[in-house]
Amino acid sequence: MKSVLYVLTALGVIGLAFWAYRENYATQAALSQTDRLHSEIRTAHARLAVLRAEWAFQNRPDRLRDLAQINFDRLQLLPLHPDQFGQVDEIAYPQPDLLPITNPVDVSTMNAEDPL
Repeated sequence: MKSVLYVLTALGVIGLAFWAYRENYATQAALSQTDRLHSEIRTAHARLAVLRAEWAFQNRPDRLRDLAQINFDRLQLLPLHPDQFGQVDEIAYPQPDLLPITNPVDVSTMNAEDPL
């Protein structure tokens, strides 16, 4: 009986060792994938910072003003003035549609004692 118990214990230890081995490699694979994703995120953040800097550089007001002056004849651009913009109170907002009255109540024929 003891030998059967020893064999079952040895098989259990071997099974647990195999499971731990597989979990170890799965964990290492997940960690390497996480490191790779972190690297990609860092690269994307660096690229985004460069793109934002380029955007800010390209949209400098003095550069845009010079481009507008160079291309004035071709584009027919005019300088902007504050009086060219409208006021908020001049905007005609659309009025919401009124809901239809489906069950009207005639209050002119009702007495004060009558419940609704």
